[in-house]
Amino acid sequence: MKIKELFPYIEKISDKDLEDKVEKAIKYALKEWNEKEIKDIPFTLLTETDINLIDHTNTVTELSYNAGKVMKERGFRINMDYLVAGAILHDIGKFLEFEKRGDKTVKSSFGKLVRHPVSGAGIAMMFDLPMGVINIIAAHSKEGDFVK
Repeated sequence: MKIKELFPYIEKISDKDLEDKVEKAIKYALKEWNEKEIKDIPFTLLTETDINLIDHTNTVTELSYNAGKVMKERGFRINMDYLVAGAILHDIGKFLEFEKRGDKTVKSSFGKLVRHPVSGAGIAMMFDLPMGVINIIAAHSKEGDFVK
């Protein structure tokens, strides 16, 4: 399975060491899923949806990248590599939070105990990603309501 085909914005990361760490983190998270299953994982289990997790992640990444470019043009200091890495990895924990059971994707035993922002941040730490990227992952959902 080619990570760059699943997540094409990974090639926007100019720091090749960071790109390599992002790719390794993704491979680790995907280890329990086959290629067909990966493309069938819904981005949420809260409601019935046709939007899969890969498409959701790529949309979030594209929007983040474009917003970051505009912000940089307006004088904001944005680390685009961290922004892209964080966007690609923001839901990486869902690959642990969810599991395939028969034809359905359901909450895993692990996922019932640990939500994806926490497990995603843990995966990022395992692969020595920068704290700025870990913060994006950990704080992107309701877990980030009190993070500055």
